[in-house]
Amino acid sequence: MAERTGQGTGSRRTHGRSGPALGSWRTYRLVAGMWIRSTMAYRSSFVLTLVTSFCVTFFDFVVILLMFGQVRGLGGFSFAEVALLYGTAGTSFGLADLTMGSLQRMGKRVRDGSLDTFLMRPAPLLAQVAADKFALRRFGRVAQGLLVLVWALALLDVEWTPLKVLLLPVTVVCGAVIFAAVMVVGASTLFWLQDAAEVTNSFTYGGNTLLQYPPTIFAQELVRGVVYVVPLAFVSWLPALYVLGRPAPAGVPDWAAFASPLVAAVSCGVAGLAWRAGIRSYRSTGS
Repeated sequence: MAERTGQGTGSRRTHGRSGPALGSWRTYRLVAGMWIRSTMAYRSSFVLTLVTSFCVTFFDFVVILLMFGQVRGLGGFSFAEVALLYGTAGTSFGLADLTMGSLQRMGKRVRDGSLDTFLMRPAPLLAQVAADKFALRRFGRVAQGLLVLVWALALLDVEWTPLKVLLLPVTVVCGAVIFAAVMVVGASTLFWLQDAAEVTNSFTYGGNTLLQYPPTIFAQELVRGVVYVVPLAFVSWLPALYVLGRPAPAGVPDWAAFASPLVAAVSCGVAGLAWRAGIRSYRSTGS
């Protein structure tokens, strides 16, 4: 009954006047806004957690700094080139984590039945779950990624063209959408595998770590996997290689550097299908 109420009545009330996308955005904005106002009620605590988040994520980049203190290159890439990979991937992942990071709690919600509360509300389920407990402190990860990206751009000696200048922000935005889609697919699997949150995190947090390093240091099978199976290579690797004037990995066509918008759109479609399949399979806890 909860499933029919949340998905039927909620969809009709919310979508009937403004359409599915606008209805979901309105729900997300209202729920996230509520949590942001709650967070800002304790501004000193928020600033402290924001700085902590920034510092903790910056330690990932410190590892790269220490590494280049001992070597001149990594897989044929200079420090500035690796910093560009790190900055684009880190910023994209930070945006996805900021907006959709709450989805990693789906397994717990399915196990304890708290998902029923969301289903009873006349609003889109995905927007509610994604915005619930919106953690503004995660913006520290976004700021850290942007800082490294700007630093890399200042250090790089690249022959900039209008196409390269346009490709960079498109890459960051599309990368965030791809990461968000992967998060939705991962959350969808938790309808069946409630205790598999760490497995799904390996494709998001683990994927972000993977993309921070040059593809030349990884096995070709792994590179093909993040191109053709889980398309994380379109988050930063392929567009960044074009910006740097480097060839695409073996077997990958050069035009793939410009395919991030298409891959992002397809990823969203797959994520939507996976989410609907997960909702249809949900049977509550009976409590």
